[in-house]
Amino acid sequence: MKIHFIGIGGIGVSALAQYYLRKGCKVTGSDLVSSEITDYLKKSGAEVSIGQDKELSVKDMPDLVIYSPAVKSGNSELDYFNKKGVKCLSYPEALGQLTKEYFTIAVSGTHGKSTTTAMVSLILTEAGFDPTVIIGTKLKEFNNTNFRFGKSRYLVIEADEWNASFLNYWPKIIVLTNIEKEHMDYYKDIRHILKTYKEYIAHLDKDGILVLNKDDRNINKIKDKGIKKIEFSIFHKEANTLKDILKIPGEHNISNALAALSVSRALKIDDRTALKALSKYQGSWRRFEVKKGRIIVVSDYGHHPTEVSATLKAARERYRDKKIFCVFQPHQHQRTYYLFNEFVKIFRLADIDRIIITDIYDVAGRETKAINKKVSSELLVKKIKKDNIIYMEKEKVEDYLKDRIKEIDVLIVMGAGDIYKLADGF
Repeated sequence: MKIHFIGIGGIGVSALAQYYLRKGCKVTGSDLVSSEITDYLKKSGAEVSIGQDKELSVKDMPDLVIYSPAVKSGNSELDYFNKKGVKCLSYPEALGQLTKEYFTIAVSGTHGKSTTTAMVSLILTEAGFDPTVIIGTKLKEFNNTNFRFGKSRYLVIEADEWNASFLNYWPKIIVLTNIEKEHMDYYKDIRHILKTYKEYIAHLDKDGILVLNKDDRNINKIKDKGIKKIEFSIFHKEANTLKDILKIPGEHNISNALAALSVSRALKIDDRTALKALSKYQGSWRRFEVKKGRIIVVSDYGHHPTEVSATLKAARERYRDKKIFCVFQPHQHQRTYYLFNEFVKIFRLADIDRIIITDIYDVAGRETKAINKKVSSELLVKKIKKDNIIYMEKEKVEDYLKDRIKEIDVLIVMGAGDIYKLADGF
C-alpha cells in the first residue's frame, strides 16, 4: 500500500507515518519546511519532499492521502489528489480508523496530555503489554521519537481537542486530565467545550472506562453516571509516594502520574510494576526538559496560562535559591487575546527574577487580522506592570541574555513556537 502524507513533519502526522512504515507500506510525504522530524523520516525509509510536489504524485500515485489538520482547503497538493479521486483523510480521521482496530487508551485534556500519555505508555511497556504509541512529543525511551511500534492489541494515543479532533476516536479507556478554556478560535465558550467533551465521552461502549481528575470542577460537570469511572485526586495517599519517586517536578506532574496509575489499575497491572516505570520516566521533549551547559536551561512547551504558571512554580520549587530568568514566547494571537487577563494574572504572581516576553508566534492558518491588531506582547507587558517583566524583540534576546550570563543560574525557555531553538545557545 502506498500512503502519501501532506504536512508529514507535524508531531502527530509523523507518528502515523512511522506506523505505516513499520507496517511495510510505502510512505511518501511533503512539508513546507525541513526539520529534525522530516530528516528522521527520510532515514527511516520515507520519501520526503519539501514544498508541494505535484510531480511526486504523478510518478507514484498513492492509495491513500493523509493530511495534517493544519492543511486548509485550497492547498494545491490536497486539491490535486482530490481531483484524481484518491481517498484523502485528515490525520484525526486516519487515526480514528486505527482506534477501532485496537484496544485504544486515549489521553485527553487541556494540559498534561503528552506527559500522561508517556507515563501510561511506559507502564504498559514495563508490564509487557507491548503497546503501539502515538504521542505529541518525543521521548528518550522511544529513541527520541514520538512513536512506538508494538505487536499487541493495545494502542495508546494523545487525543487532542483542537477542532474537536477527538470526536474521530473510539477508545476503550478515556483519560481526562483537566478541562479549561482553550482553542477559542474553534470553541465558542466553555459550554461549547464541555458539550464537545461530553459527546466524546459518549464514544465509550458499555465496557469502557473513564479515568478522570476528581479535582477538576469542569470535568465534574460532565461525568456520566452510566459510565464506569475511576477517579484520581492529588489528595489521594499515592500522591506522596509519587512525589518521592518522580524525576520531574511539580504538583501537575503528580496529578499526571496519578492518572497513569489509575489506567494501570484498570488494566490490572500491579502497583510495583507501575511505580517502577514511573520512577524511570526521564521527562519528554520540551516538557520541563533540563539541559546543562554553561547554565541550567529548562526548555518547556507551556503556552496556556495554567501551563506557564505550573512550569514557573515547578522551577522555583526545584531551584529554590537560584537566580531564574524566563523567556516566554506567546503562541498564537487568538490565544493571547482570549486569555489575556489570565496571562496578566499568572505573570503578576510569578516568583521569577526576570521574565522576558517576546513577540507572539504567528500560527499560519489560525489567525485573523482583526484580532492580530488588538493584542501584542508589548500590550501584555504594559498591563502586567512589573519592573522585572519586560518586552523584547526576539532577535535581541540571545545577546541580552549572553551579556548577563553571570547573573543567571537557570534559564527557562518557554512557548509552543520556535523559541525552543534559543535553548541550544546556552
